[in-house]
Amino acid sequence: MSNKKGSIVSLLPLFIFVALFIGTGLFAGDFNAMPITVAAIIASVAGFLLYFKVPFKDKLSAYLKGASQENIILIVVIFLLSGAFSGIAGAMGAVDSTVNMGLTFLPGSLLLSGIFIICCFVSLSMGTSMGTVVAIAPIAIGIADQTEIGLALALATVIGGAMFGDNLSFISDTTIVATRTQGVKMIDKFKVNFWIVLPGALLTVVILYFLSADVSLSETGNYTFSFIEVLPYLAVLIIALLGVDVMIVLMSGAVLAGVLGLFTGAFDILTLISAAGEGIAGMQEIAIITILIGGMIGLVSHYGGITYLLDTIMSKIKTKKGAELGIASLVSVTDVSTANNTISIMMTGPLAKNIADEYDVDPRKSASILDTFATGFQGLIPYGGQMLAASGLAAGISPVEIMPYSIYPILLILSGIAAILIGFPKKYSKDEMK
Repeated sequence: MSNKKGSIVSLLPLFIFVALFIGTGLFAGDFNAMPITVAAIIASVAGFLLYFKVPFKDKLSAYLKGASQENIILIVVIFLLSGAFSGIAGAMGAVDSTVNMGLTFLPGSLLLSGIFIICCFVSLSMGTSMGTVVAIAPIAIGIADQTEIGLALALATVIGGAMFGDNLSFISDTTIVATRTQGVKMIDKFKVNFWIVLPGALLTVVILYFLSADVSLSETGNYTFSFIEVLPYLAVLIIALLGVDVMIVLMSGAVLAGVLGLFTGAFDILTLISAAGEGIAGMQEIAIITILIGGMIGLVSHYGGITYLLDTIMSKIKTKKGAELGIASLVSVTDVSTANNTISIMMTGPLAKNIADEYDVDPRKSASILDTFATGFQGLIPYGGQMLAASGLAAGISPVEIMPYSIYPILLILSGIAAILIGFPKKYSKDEMK
């Protein structure tokens, strides 16, 4: 039988995973000391050893369902497609030319701010942080190589900009789920959500400007680039801005990069296939990690661990402001536990709606709180898809090393907390709803 009510023991696999992955890195002074795949496997094995009365076949079924859920497989496919695109684009010179073009036209002091703003627009149009990360991260990596900007800071900037659009876009899964569970229109949620996150976004641009104010290029001279070689990334940007699905964006980019590479003589057909294969192979470990984490979370959920967290938080709610903080806590803890902001909103949305109704919280505000905090923590956790994708594209860096530079996700969370504490935005009150 399944322990549906759960207890803190139900969360043991998650605790073990975080302790192994982050704790070992802190102890050893090297966050690559404990491979994340090994940490996930050990935590999963520990999960199977819990609750002896639960039949093994039930545990295995829960694990496999968690590992094979639609969102997990979608992320895996996106990882592999992004690997193919990156491999082909790199082989035909797209990355080098795009980086050199940026270094030619933008002063060093504006590079970080520029990357962040570009990612904001791309993610806002594409509606997915994952697609934005895999499309723009290679450019940020190239810029970091050519400047004094640290690689971790460059990647964190990309992730931050990606989370901006994930939170606000009308075609984002999180926006759709948040508005549906709270029963509000997307435009109404956007109006509230935009004012909540705007201070954090503006402050991020300012901070990034000052962080790169004294940046100089590691090499001086002319940075040559070919417009033809820039076209794959330009096409990806334009298609993304049109709101096309991320899988179509990546496939289109890979095909265009391949055709242009053959046209310019950058490679022949066999080299093209090899570049695509190498790119895909480079993302296989990240894909496996995603599946393992999905299975582990499925097991934790089956034991009632997520339900235990939600019940614990709900028992603390007493006032309207406490209700808003409770909704924020519910979705934050669930996101940290599931490593998926869309799933966390799906799970906590109905509960948030009940809380909002009982404590007279404007549903536009509750929808904004759900999306803001889920997105903020998703951009901060080192085992989230965005961090994994960024570190996977940049060999030799751990997601934990990127975390301290996650300026926008941190400011997004702080902006959300401030909005709750001061009752902002004030004009979206319950009695003004129409």
